[in-house]
Amino acid sequence: MAGHDLLFLVLIVVSVGTTVRADSQLCTDYYQSKCPDALSIVQQEVAAAIQNETRMGASLLRLHFHDCFVNGCDASILLDDNATFVGEKTAGANNNSVRGYDVIDKIKAKLEEACPGVVSCADILAIAARDSVVYLGGPSWEVSLGRRDSTNASRDAANSLIPAPSFNLSALISSFSAHGLSLKNLVALSGAHTIGLARCTSFRQHIYNDTDIDSCFANSLRQSCPFSGNDDALENLDLQTPTCFDNLYYQNLLNKTGLLHSDQELYNGNSSTDSLVQTYATNTSAFFEEFSKAMVKMGNIDPLTGSEGEIRTNCRKVN
Repeated sequence: MAGHDLLFLVLIVVSVGTTVRADSQLCTDYYQSKCPDALSIVQQEVAAAIQNETRMGASLLRLHFHDCFVNGCDASILLDDNATFVGEKTAGANNNSVRGYDVIDKIKAKLEEACPGVVSCADILAIAARDSVVYLGGPSWEVSLGRRDSTNASRDAANSLIPAPSFNLSALISSFSAHGLSLKNLVALSGAHTIGLARCTSFRQHIYNDTDIDSCFANSLRQSCPFSGNDDALENLDLQTPTCFDNLYYQNLLNKTGLLHSDQELYNGNSSTDSLVQTYATNTSAFFEEFSKAMVKMGNIDPLTGSEGEIRTNCRKVN
């Protein structure tokens, strides 16, 4: 899934799956006394980044997803390679694909000026994801905070834990379940594909090999994404409004104009997911409510708390 603003949240977990802790020790007012301006600083920097490049909203949201689905929400995705490990940045799903590192660096620098050694990089990712969604017209939610940062990362883990856009529905359902996320969470979180772009390499199989796709839509995409070559050509994940967080992603699925195979799998003859897609396609409020709940739940996947990990001074390297 390299090279796109996809928010793939799924993986086949065998023996190293992450779980959602019931006693995560996270709370929404974690920085109220420790760094009272923390949330406003993040919000201001996210707004500036999206104003500079609208696509950055989707990129920041994707960073949080890709972080949480590899060994928990611990900012491991931000670590550069060092003498002891090869990090996640060059994993197949992230290499030359995941974006927004510079924005996180800028936010972290501002926070270090205001409150040195207080706000974790993992929390920055969670807040920035929420603020990106809000800025682009989506729902808001209370972000649980208090995560600490990992001191290691693994490219092998990222390669095995982040899936390809060719995943079918059964793989998606099994993967979400392994993370403590429900079928409803799966369908709601997939709605993050209402913003952002995808590379030709991510949807080529869908437009040339699949039958669950509108033929005119497939033909139009083949103009920019030939059977071979032009791998980096970008297309909107949401055909109509790729910079507006709305429910048109689901309407596209009803019309068989989902860009990715894994997207269209959500509306492809399964009564449970088909029903949810239909609901969200016709009821924006229902989608927003469930997306917000699912984001809180996803953000609670295996956080480091208490004395675990550290608060990095520089999000790219261990202290």
